[in-house]
Amino acid sequence: VQLQASGGGLVPAGGSLTLSCVVSGNTDTLYARAWFRQAPGKEREFVAHKVWGGGNPDYADFTRHRFTMSGSIRQTIYLQIDALKPEDTAVYYCAARRRGESNYVFWGQGTLVTVSS
Repeated sequence: VQLQASGGGLVPAGGSLTLSCVVSGNTDTLYARAWFRQAPGKEREFVAHKVWGGGNPDYADFTRHRFTMSGSIRQTIYLQIDALKPEDTAVYYCAARRRGESNYVFWGQGTLVTVSS
């Protein structure tokens, strides 16, 4: 399974951005997809994920209704971020895992989002 994230860039505070993550390879066994981010000097943190048959995505508390994850677990997923803040500046990663795997084992290369104040 290969993941390719895109859509990052330089955005002014208050703006919006939509990230995409394309998946290829053997997608039939994929069970969950997720977004993580890593800000400069900080550890990577969970943003949102969607589980097969699990209904709506789950979000980290900090997203505060500004982040929307959409798409299909076995195809392209998206992350829309509204009302961007400078503290949203980070490399955003998409990830995937298969049924029975407790950790995300497939990772994209990340896409950089920079929010200017």
